Amino acid sequence: MVRALSALTVCRDKICRREVTRARLVATEACRAAENGADFVNRVREEIGLKLEIIDRETEAHLAAGGCTPLLDPQGEGAILFDIGGGSSELVRLEQCSPSDGGPPLPKIRGWTSLPIGVVTLAERHGGVQVDRPLYEFMIAEVAQYVDVFAAAHGRQIRLDAVHMLGTSGTVTTIAGVHLGLPRYERRRVDGCWMTDSEISLVVERLLAMSYEERVANPCIGVERADLVLGGCAILEAIRRAFPCAKLRVADRGLREGMLVELMRQDGAWSRERT
Repeated sequence: MVRALSALTVCRDKICRREVTRARLVATEACRAAENGADFVNRVREEIGLKLEIIDRETEAHLAAGGCTPLLDPQGEGAILFDIGGGSSELVRLEQCSPSDGGPPLPKIRGWTSLPIGVVTLAERHGGVQVDRPLYEFMIAEVAQYVDVFAAAHGRQIRLDAVHMLGTSGTVTTIAGVHLGLPRYERRRVDGCWMTDSEISLVVERLLAMSYEERVANPCIGVERADLVLGGCAILEAIRRAFPCAKLRVADRGLREGMLVELMRQDGAWSRERT
């Protein structure tokens, strides 16, 4: 909590320097799950002056979908969107949608679920420094029990050859960065890039073969994600096994962009452009 308050103080100072007049500030799974989540939000308001809103899982899924819909393949029928977070992961079945009011398309959500597992959850339960094949498969099985419920409800309603996966999270952007062999992470090259199923598998196998020190040294992983990335890969693998799509589009966007688009719609940003 102390570290989070320190980080939010930096955010508050940036907001003030930029003279921001309109914002939406949200908290997600950590505050939803913590017994003292509301106490933390109160401290943020009293000590820092920021008013955080603890959003529910459905709102989080809808906002993530809203931020990612511009990356839907226009030639396909939709996508299985996933957002792998720290304490939870969201799965959304999206159908193809049309542009609205001149701005980004509105998401057409046909189903969603929130899994009570994220990269931090798995790292805390199983560790992330030394991950061998049996542990990796154990983590996949743990995630699969939640993913398979969603797949049973929605898998028969889609044609796997007509949809693709659409992933937003540090896990998929890291996998894309490693796949592209980037000397440092570059959002413009990662956001919107496509990966085939076999390309994802090759990167995951490389990550499993790396030592913790090698993961730290990789410029697209670093010390901040070296103990989390394989947990994220396990979540992704459970999703891939339930929905074996041929390709994945990587999104370095999601919840924040969905919030921004929603605020812009509320303010009539695109209708003003037309006038």
